[in-house]
Amino acid sequence: MAETRYERIRMWRWRRSPLRRRCDLVEAWVVLGGWVLALVGGVLAGFLAVGAVERAAEEQRAQSRQVSAVVVEDADDKVPARVPADYRVWAKVSWTGPDGTTHTDDARVSPKTKAGTKVPVWTDGDRVTAEPLSSGEIKLHAISGGALAALCTAGGVLCTLWCVRQLMERRRLAQWALEWERIDTRNGWKTG
Repeated sequence: MAETRYERIRMWRWRRSPLRRRCDLVEAWVVLGGWVLALVGGVLAGFLAVGAVERAAEEQRAQSRQVSAVVVEDADDKVPARVPADYRVWAKVSWTGPDGTTHTDDARVSPKTKAGTKVPVWTDGDRVTAEPLSSGEIKLHAISGGALAALCTAGGVLCTLWCVRQLMERRRLAQWALEWERIDTRNGWKTG
């Protein structure tokens, strides 16, 4: 049995042809616009996310400072603060702010730390915070956030494009069915 071969005609929607309909050309423009919007929007969202992450990290770094705090209560019978890999426990600590006021908050300290022991903690003035990110960590977070924002934006545009194409396909099939109906009734016979 002979194999049927056909040649794929690329970009047929852009070429002049008596078989091309207006809806085919509209679909071609919609697809082109969607891909351009996905590319440009993804890149723009990525760069905006990188800038936002870097600004937030630098702001946190500027507001945080390390102080020496005093453990207020013994940390003997406390449970670990996080997963088993983190052996530190939560304990109340107290420190004096730059304005002379005394602040108290929970901080993670080594187990079996006795009350009165001095421990270094990072604060933003009123409460204990995590240590600020290093410049390498900031860069990693910024790149990861930018890539995620770019992928989500481009993916959202492409999903919307897919939905629009499905609606256009339904409309095209309805038009074809209407045209077949007109052809059938005009000649007085039915094709199917």
